Amino acid sequence: MAVWIGFGAVVLAALALAAWKLRAEPRFAPGAGLDAAERARHYPAPLPPPDGPVRVYHLGHSLTGRDMPAMLAQLAGHDWNSQLGWGASLDQHWRGEVPGFAEENAAPVFRPAHEAAGSGDYPVFVLTEMIGLADAIRWHDSPAALARWVQRIREGRADARIYLYETWHPLDEAPDWPARLEADLPGLWEAHLLRPVLESGERIHVIPGGQVMAAVAREAEAGRIPGLSGAGDLFGDDIHFNDLGAWLVAQTHYAVIYGRSPLGLPARLNRADGSPADAPPDEAVRIMQGIVWRVVTSYPPTGVGGE
Repeated sequence: MAVWIGFGAVVLAALALAAWKLRAEPRFAPGAGLDAAERARHYPAPLPPPDGPVRVYHLGHSLTGRDMPAMLAQLAGHDWNSQLGWGASLDQHWRGEVPGFAEENAAPVFRPAHEAAGSGDYPVFVLTEMIGLADAIRWHDSPAALARWVQRIREGRADARIYLYETWHPLDEAPDWPARLEADLPGLWEAHLLRPVLESGERIHVIPGGQVMAAVAREAEAGRIPGLSGAGDLFGDDIHFNDLGAWLVAQTHYAVIYGRSPLGLPARLNRADGSPADAPPDEAVRIMQGIVWRVVTSYPPTGVGGE
């Protein structure tokens, strides 16, 4: 009996400590996104499109992957390198403590991120943060990590165009997946990552991957994209895109980095290993490309103006 009483006291003490920690730690809350005045101040005019192919570096995780950058390179005709990890945060990349580092970077396109950032070899550098983003901001100090990478890239090349690639949360984390994405852009990406960098006097732009995914999902659910019925058609599981999702995100990267409409770009591309990727239905290609261009040109932080 004494043993059970003692055990019960330990359990109660542990529960009390956990409850105290929950009260003591401030709850993470989304912030306010960039207002119209901030957007006008930080993004007064679109960027001039590059004259031709530009070398691109991707720093990220499985929502970057190798197939999407390979598809982008086929669309643009450019060279690229990357460093990836399993759900890796910008801070983990900075500290060299990247989960899945060996497995994800066993490819000819790998180049160490610190070396690449300081080399000055890349006119375009694409960064993204781990998902869940709220956890990254709270526990991995995303704003500081992003600022460190931006500074490192600038030290290597002052005129580099730096992009923050906005991604998405898992399909099963909210009943209305597109609405969650639309709320996360201002509440998390803008409020906690983009604004601190902009207020430091730096300017970076945004590749709105999540917003394009949300817009395509809504149109598909409404029956306005032949051959697609919803967000699930873009994914192989609850968070990782399939070939169709990779194609869509590659089109989005192209539209932002090159400042040009993706209308007319190829529907049939190869994966990173050279095998043919599954292509979107022929009747859906121009519709999806039109959605990409609409989203990209309606969001000033992309740095892309409409035609």
